[in-house]
Amino acid sequence: MTDYKATLNLPDTAFPMKAGLPQREPQILQRWDSIGLYQKLREIGKDRPKFVLHDGPPYANGKIHIGHALNKILKDMIVRSKTLSGFDAPYVPGWDCHGLPIEHKVEVTHGKHLTADRTRELCREYAAEQIEGQKAEFIRLGVLGDWDNPYKTMNFVNEAGEIRALAEMVKQGFVFKGLKPVNWCLDCGSALAEAEVEYADKKSQTIDVAFPVADEAKLAAAFGLASLAKPAAIVIWTTTPWTIPANQALNIHPEFKYALVDTGERLLVLAEELVESCLKRYNLEGSVIATAQGSALELINFRHPFYDRLSPVYLADYVELGAGTGVVHSSPAYGEDDFVTCKRYGMVNDDILTPVQSNGVYIESLPFFGGQFIWKANPAIVDKLSEVGALMHTETISHSYMHCWRHKTPLIYRATAQWFVGMDKQPTTGEPLRERALKAIEDTRFVPAWGQARLHSMIANRPDWCISRQRNWGVPIPFFLHKQTGELHPRTVELMEAVAKRVEQEGI
Repeated sequence: MTDYKATLNLPDTAFPMKAGLPQREPQILQRWDSIGLYQKLREIGKDRPKFVLHDGPPYANGKIHIGHALNKILKDMIVRSKTLSGFDAPYVPGWDCHGLPIEHKVEVTHGKHLTADRTRELCREYAAEQIEGQKAEFIRLGVLGDWDNPYKTMNFVNEAGEIRALAEMVKQGFVFKGLKPVNWCLDCGSALAEAEVEYADKKSQTIDVAFPVADEAKLAAAFGLASLAKPAAIVIWTTTPWTIPANQALNIHPEFKYALVDTGERLLVLAEELVESCLKRYNLEGSVIATAQGSALELINFRHPFYDRLSPVYLADYVELGAGTGVVHSSPAYGEDDFVTCKRYGMVNDDILTPVQSNGVYIESLPFFGGQFIWKANPAIVDKLSEVGALMHTETISHSYMHCWRHKTPLIYRATAQWFVGMDKQPTTGEPLRERALKAIEDTRFVPAWGQARLHSMIANRPDWCISRQRNWGVPIPFFLHKQTGELHPRTVELMEAVAKRVEQEGI
């Protein structure tokens, strides 16, 4: 029988018929390591122009996943292509080693009641262990780099470098301490950065609450009436009953029209556009006896439903007519917009009520609800409102709500004294940080180009940067404060350098 294979004119190669990659890839990687391929490329390229890929580091926690692989392989392709194009293209891998996920893992494994020093020791050990595991997996992907000398944020010199960078920001006047509502995780017991917030559906109990009027004559005059014929109240709608004990104001939109509605037993102030839907929700019938522009109601006082204090009306553009009553109750300690509006009307930090502690439990001295966890207190607050005749309606809804990305639990806004980097704070020299950053973005070529617009928008709209955390595993903010005034020590920058030198030798 004729062997037709012998009649074919095929190239001869030593390549095996089967790739056998599971067996061959480790051999290839071992050969690259044995000949010092990365070091050879550095020697070959020492006189070439440099191409440096600045690699955003992965977090030192957990095994690598497909996202890590995609990131590292694409970067490896870039570095290799630049090497082949005549550049010296070193690649120094690194790891982000500090932060809450590592501390949380240590707490889960060893318990929460560890000393600060022991926590840091265990966190450093855990991060080092994770780095070794991830490094082996990245090498197995075939990524070429200086794996024997990676950079780590927990290296003493880098920790000292962070303190020096902060000292430079202090020197330029960017850093300030302020009481502002920040994203707060009750499980972490700490402020969170914007990047640590994700959104998920949450069931919340909504409430419509009537605040009785305190300035009857002013309210009557605002609606063009000589007097009020019967008791009157303004109605708010909220999805956070737990914030009612901290209410200090009421917000309405200056340009919306508001109606005074006679419902029989009392008069209700509601946004004119929402009168029909509100009355239906309350199972009431009523008629509009007068209307007024929102601006006419400014500074009229109403009474808190169950505490002996006033809630004045403040004007705010963020009030909407999509749901509710057109009136927003304001607890400045627990809402960004509320905080800004109350400060604009002259409320100082010492005036702001902050009854919720870092663990989500009300302070013991809070009447009716002291010592209760806020989520569990919601039904008790609703019952109290019903008891005093202030509850108009309640129901449960499902809506998108902010959650902690690591605990998957709901967050709150909570006003605490934190350290911030001011995006618009005027430094000692030059432009504010936001202007500098936006100019740098405009002067940078982005590939793909749409990334420029995205980053520009992110920086243009971002709030001041909260840099403080109430945790142990991270680079500390080494400030010395005057006990009475809270002012920074006049030699702060000098002292920070002294701390940086210690950290450079001994770590945090």
